[in-house]
Amino acid sequence: MATLKITDLHVDVETETGPKNILKGVNLTINSGEVHAIMGPNGSGKSTLAYTLAGHPKYTVTSGTVTLDGEDLLAMTVDQRARAGLFLAMQYPVEIPGVSVANFLRAARTAVDGKAPKLRTWIKEVDAALERQDLDDDFADRSVNEGFSGGEKKRHEMAQLELLHPKFAVLDETDSGLDIDALKVVSTGVNHYLEDKTRGVMLITHYTRILRYIHATQVHVFVDGRVAATGGPELGEQLEAEGYEKYVEAAKANA
Repeated sequence: MATLKITDLHVDVETETGPKNILKGVNLTINSGEVHAIMGPNGSGKSTLAYTLAGHPKYTVTSGTVTLDGEDLLAMTVDQRARAGLFLAMQYPVEIPGVSVANFLRAARTAVDGKAPKLRTWIKEVDAALERQDLDDDFADRSVNEGFSGGEKKRHEMAQLELLHPKFAVLDETDSGLDIDALKVVSTGVNHYLEDKTRGVMLITHYTRILRYIHATQVHVFVDGRVAATGGPELGEQLEAEGYEKYVEAAKANA
């Protein structure tokens, strides 16, 4: 069993007026075979958590620990974190003009595995992953994310998830901007990834609609830089009906 463990994590972000404290003591443990949904209002620190785990230089860890299978994740460089088994699907994937999807995927797999995949089997893997995401045959020849629709960007991320086979996937608002058809396709990609029970997912979202297609083991309410409440899938439905107000007010009262 693989484990991603976050303990009392405090993180600052650099602003024009100096460091600002965003994460204020996050505690969270995700085991393989689990899906943890992180829900909360805008500005609560959800994306900060995702980018901190991935090693974005804009975010500074001031205290706390993060381990992946007992190894210190925070001591690793970004590429070392990827090779250790961490994957981030970004909310806003960036364009890479001049780099084809095919070359990008093969370079990423080579970097993660430490060796290039065998071309014959690799082409079949790529074709299957793209087909599973309803992406056209010529998609692999296009420049990464250049001119992609929002749905194409998110489906490309899911193809990466399948082909790079990480231990843990951090999905930062993967459902953002998707229509219902694209949402179903993306969810199918996540569920296909989860068929291997040695893998786990942190799913950051505002809405419960994606949780209708991806079963959450636990739902966490994220407010003011920390986990304010934890429950089962029913907590997500409660948030859909009642919103975050009571958690936001409680955080203000405890500030």
